[in-house]
Amino acid sequence: MPHFAKPAAGSWTEQYPELGTGPVDYTDSVDPAYYEAERAAIFKRTWLNVGRVELVPRTGSFFTKELAVADTSLIIVRGRDKEIRAFHNLCRHRGNKLAWNDFPGEEVKGTCRQFTCKYHGWRYNLNGELTFVQQEEEFFDLDKSEYGLKQVRCEIWEGFVFVNLDPDARPLAEYLGEMAKGLEGYPFHEMTEVYTYKAEIGANWKLFIDAFAEFYHAPVLHQKQAVKDEADKLLGYGFEALHYQMFSPHSMISSWGGMAPPKDPSMVKPIERTLRSGLFGPWDRPGIEGLDPLPPGINPARHKSWGTDSFEFFPNFTLLFWAPGWYLTYHYWPTAVDRHIFETSLYFVPPKSARERLAQELAAVTFKEYSLQDANTLEATQTMLKSRAVTEFPLNDQEILLRHLHKVVGDHVKEYRDAAAR
Repeated sequence: MPHFAKPAAGSWTEQYPELGTGPVDYTDSVDPAYYEAERAAIFKRTWLNVGRVELVPRTGSFFTKELAVADTSLIIVRGRDKEIRAFHNLCRHRGNKLAWNDFPGEEVKGTCRQFTCKYHGWRYNLNGELTFVQQEEEFFDLDKSEYGLKQVRCEIWEGFVFVNLDPDARPLAEYLGEMAKGLEGYPFHEMTEVYTYKAEIGANWKLFIDAFAEFYHAPVLHQKQAVKDEADKLLGYGFEALHYQMFSPHSMISSWGGMAPPKDPSMVKPIERTLRSGLFGPWDRPGIEGLDPLPPGINPARHKSWGTDSFEFFPNFTLLFWAPGWYLTYHYWPTAVDRHIFETSLYFVPPKSARERLAQELAAVTFKEYSLQDANTLEATQTMLKSRAVTEFPLNDQEILLRHLHKVVGDHVKEYRDAAAR
């Protein structure tokens, strides 16, 4: 395990004096009133990634997104003009959910020419316009042009579909800022082989982001994922990252290369040697354009030992790039102060052989195992934070992204509460 130099300031955290170095108050992860403020101040006012354009590949393609944290469900659909739009999933007659199958709370996807309400048969075209009212003559001066679906702001960045429930929010590109600009040009569109899983976790949404915003825990919590000799080395050395950077409200961490491929094949498990794959993904780099050189925002330290970058887009979207040539996303969708839906999607270049496919599947199941270890630990964390026996906790220099996240959330909540009090 190599050791990497600290910045000239002496520590990563001290480069950002507004973050401080004292203990961090975790009451924000157990207080129901604080959670309600987060819902209003953050999730109803910031840009939220809900998927990629590949989910709506042709005219009439749509999917729904349940946003319990914002008290709504959305339809994302590609219209006849090829534009992607978002609407509240709500019929304008009496508020029935418009797109759903057997269970109203489950997300659905498909292709259609129009949306028809299951309750009274009102119909809407792909642009959200009301086109048919059952027994229209029974209504009083009904102007169909005034009863189209309620549209939600929807913008695209590099193929990622974002929505914002605030009609007055600043444009997406401005919100994503410099951090996103440095990632533009990555061949996202080439990586269309996707493995997705999700689970409801009994922990506050910020706690799971905390877990993936530092690698300080990895040699301890995940040591059984490596062979014993390698696990002992990692535990003895501890962990250090290459680079941290705040692009408030967003942030990123850049890490060394680990085992992709390992210098010594004996340091990994036999199945990893056979399939040439593992935690860091398939070892064989896909032969596509856009990976050499990488966009300037990736591996900002330009370190030869680089292996992965994790970009935290506020509030709940994580984008990770891996040196072998693939990426993954995390999403954290709150459902209560102590629960959230955790989603992971791994994106690869489509395999050209059975071995390539198995290599991708090994990476996917390996990541699932890691996530289960984190989820289990975080549920244990939530149970004890709830006791409030201790509310403030010390964070080290490798936990700078955690310190930043809780401060940014606190700033949003304070601004919202101050405005409400005026």
